[in-house]
Amino acid sequence: MRVLYFHQHFSTPSGSTGIRSYEMARKLVSRGHHVTMVCGSYGGGHTGLDSAFHNGRRRGSVDGIDIIEFDLAYSNSDGLMKRSLTFLRYAARCVGLVFSQPADLVFATTTPLTAGIPGIFARLFTRKRFVFEVRDLWPELPREMGVIRNPVVLWAMSLLEWASYRSAHKLVALAPGIAAGLQKQGVPEADIATIPNGCDLDIFADRSDAWRPEGIGPDDLMATFAGTHGVANGLDVVLDAAAELKKRGRKDIKLLLIGQGKLKAGLQERASRAGLTNVVFAEPVDKKRLAGLMAASDLGLQILANVPAFYYGTSPNKFFDYIAAGLPVLTNYPGWLADMVEENKCGFTVLPGDAVAFANALETAAADREALRKMGRNSRMLAEARFSRDDLAEQFVDWLEAAVQV
Repeated sequence: MRVLYFHQHFSTPSGSTGIRSYEMARKLVSRGHHVTMVCGSYGGGHTGLDSAFHNGRRRGSVDGIDIIEFDLAYSNSDGLMKRSLTFLRYAARCVGLVFSQPADLVFATTTPLTAGIPGIFARLFTRKRFVFEVRDLWPELPREMGVIRNPVVLWAMSLLEWASYRSAHKLVALAPGIAAGLQKQGVPEADIATIPNGCDLDIFADRSDAWRPEGIGPDDLMATFAGTHGVANGLDVVLDAAAELKKRGRKDIKLLLIGQGKLKAGLQERASRAGLTNVVFAEPVDKKRLAGLMAASDLGLQILANVPAFYYGTSPNKFFDYIAAGLPVLTNYPGWLADMVEENKCGFTVLPGDAVAFANALETAAADREALRKMGRNSRMLAEARFSRDDLAEQFVDWLEAAVQV
């Protein structure tokens, strides 16, 4: 089977972003399929290609994956207009490949929602099968977050969402709420496979290169947030909890925020202004370095803004990295991940926006390190039992093969 795989933000483990598409593509290759990965140049990613761009693109093979990378730079710090134009330019170039690149299956994954555009063209104008992977429900999320209010833009996004879902022969949802949302849009349940993000068990099992950033002592409780510093992440609550801990004189509890995003500078400025020396900021690192950081952490912070659509409609990479590393998780919003944390006794759950409860949970964690380590062991058992990347990738390839055979 020849798979034309569209993921604008693709990265290998050498980058500092999620590697779901890399692992899924590798599994396809290991099962005897040919994969052409089509991507842009994501600020946090690394495609593995280092040759010069010619006519706006470069091509090469990385770990058995044929990669086409467009010279379309993208960063989470870009403004909405710049990001939107980059999304549309990427989609337009991908449409051209739908007609010129031999393939049996077109596979496209969000975000952005515009990733569905080449799949729509594949369905309408070629014989290629189309499978669409939905990582977030759009425009529901930006509407609830209030980041997009223009009714014309929201209408256009709704139309694109409807067309993408209706054009796909099969769909992949990354969370239970996403699968439910697809069904509300009229997609038959039989056409949806729920395959969440997975745990890279081998990468995070290696604890030999454990490290801590400057400013965090070996005996400090280190609670780590590893991810984007954006509007959706609601990281002000971490600084609120840090301020509460400062009032209590808890200099032994450190909160690490590692990553990038458009709100990072503002968060750093606020922390500096408030004298929050218990908050440490760090730049993103690749998967190997991240594994070492997780090995030295005591707790993983699963933080999001209080948006109901997040409760059952997200599948964050960071959560699965935490449990793969055997870290207890503190989550500050309800939903399917919080339910798992409670059911499996692998961390703490607090209500959204409750900085006092957040600080209380951190103090509880610091007070009983043995109980914390037991929670960490429960996390790793959950990762192995339900979220092995290899097992989920097998399900993924099975689903794509079935989509072509129908």
